[in-house]
Amino acid sequence: MNAANADPHGGGPHHDDLRYVYAVCRPLAAPLAADLTGVGGVPPRQLVHGDLVALVGPVPERDFAEQPLRAHLEDLDWLSETARAHQRVIDALTTVTCPLPLRLATVFRDDSGVRAMLEDGSERFHRVLERIDGRVEWGVKVYMENAEEAKDTASEASDAPRSGRDYLRRRRSQRTAQEENWQRAEGFARELHERLSVHADDARLHAPQNSELSRTPGRNVLNAAYLVSRTHSEEFVELVDRTKDEGAGASPLQVELTGPWAAYSFTGDADDEEDTTA
Repeated sequence: MNAANADPHGGGPHHDDLRYVYAVCRPLAAPLAADLTGVGGVPPRQLVHGDLVALVGPVPERDFAEQPLRAHLEDLDWLSETARAHQRVIDALTTVTCPLPLRLATVFRDDSGVRAMLEDGSERFHRVLERIDGRVEWGVKVYMENAEEAKDTASEASDAPRSGRDYLRRRRSQRTAQEENWQRAEGFARELHERLSVHADDARLHAPQNSELSRTPGRNVLNAAYLVSRTHSEEFVELVDRTKDEGAGASPLQVELTGPWAAYSFTGDADDEEDTTA
């Protein structure tokens, strides 16, 4: 539930009476860092309800009530700062447990609203927490560098076609080479995903990233997430590292590994998520 769904009439008059919820988890076996701060620079606290814990922090109504939040979400600077604070808490939590992260700007009126959320979602929370217990998420992306396009541009500048027929022949050759490179990249990504899925407890394929939005050079061929046991994570990382040299060739492929993260891609119900391990 976000601020738009919170009760706009309940709660006290204080400016910090809204509750920002970062994640749901089981009781922590170890304390969080004493200097950890979240949104607004305020340390998060644990709100216990039965055998579930919500990590929460107070946020001002002037920023997180429905109308001001809607305006803030259009402010990239505000959004970026809030996202960094949110992620900082999730990262700290992931070092001591396996949390179920909630969406950015999940806000309730007061503690009772958070408790109601935990009660209403108890069955799902327990099911997902059981699935991700002892596990973290690793992200793997494969990019096909645009080496062929750069080579084509340089070739055209230095060696202009002598005739229209020469130009058409050159363009057909370039398209053939690009298509071959793309097929090779897809094959490499497919084989890599199959290999990594065998060493993971679960896997998800995400839509390829737009290179302009991600500001990453090259075309995104694979964008996948893998749920891996903490105890097997070192082996998984070594497996990814060994594949990086396999991507070298006429059109080099770049393999990028990120993590370990909280299991963002695996916190929905299994029936609602695309199973990509087959």
